[in-house]
Amino acid sequence: MQFNPSTLFPVAVGVVLLVLSLRLLLRPSMIGAILRAVAGLVLLGGSLVAFLGASDLLTYRQLLNEESVATLQFEKLKAQRYNVIVVDTAGHEYRYQLKGDQWQLDARLIRWNPTVASIGLSSLYRLERISGRYSDLKQELSAERTVYQIEISPYGIDTWALLKRVSWLRQWVDARYGSATFLPMANGAIFEVKLGFSGLVARPVNTVAKQAVSGWQ
Repeated sequence: MQFNPSTLFPVAVGVVLLVLSLRLLLRPSMIGAILRAVAGLVLLGGSLVAFLGASDLLTYRQLLNEESVATLQFEKLKAQRYNVIVVDTAGHEYRYQLKGDQWQLDARLIRWNPTVASIGLSSLYRLERISGRYSDLKQELSAERTVYQIEISPYGIDTWALLKRVSWLRQWVDARYGSATFLPMANGAIFEVKLGFSGLVARPVNTVAKQAVSGWQ
C-alpha cells in the first residue's frame, strides 16, 4: 500500500474520537456512568469507522496527472471467448475470461473540491470491474454476460459508497465511476488504459489492437 494524504483526515477523526471515548469510559465517578458508557461506546464505534475508512482509502491510488492505470492483453480461446490479463501500475496481475466481442474497464474515482485539494489532497482511483459485451443486440440481450469485480474494500467499510450517500459531503468530494469506452477484443491485442481528470481512455498499443480498432470503427 502507498501512503496518501487523504487518509490523514479520517485518522485524525479516529484519534480524537478514540481519546474522547476512553476518557468517558475510564472516568472513576459513578455519576452518569450509564450515559458515559453509552456515549463512550458510540464514540468508540465512530473511531473504529474512521480508522477503517482510512484503511479503505489506502486501497485507492493517487491521481496526480493523466497516467497509465492498466494494460490489458487478450488471447482468443474460441469465437466470442477470450482470456484477458489485466496488469495495474503496482504490477498486480488479474486474469479473467470474457465472453463477447468488446470489453470495458471501470474505475472508482474520488475527486476533492478545489478548496480541499489545495491543502495537498490528490484525486484517488481504484480499478472496479471489467466486462464483456456482444456487438449484436439480440445476443447482448439474451447471451451470457461476463462481469468481474477487480478490487474490493477489504475492511468492511466502503468509503466510496459512504461518500456517495452522505449528501452534505458532495460539496467537498465527488465519488463517481469512470469507464473506458467499449473496444473490440482480438487475439494478441494489447491495450493501455489511462486515467485523467476527464475519466478513463483506452488506447491500442500493438498492431493487432490498432487493426482491431480500425476495422471495428
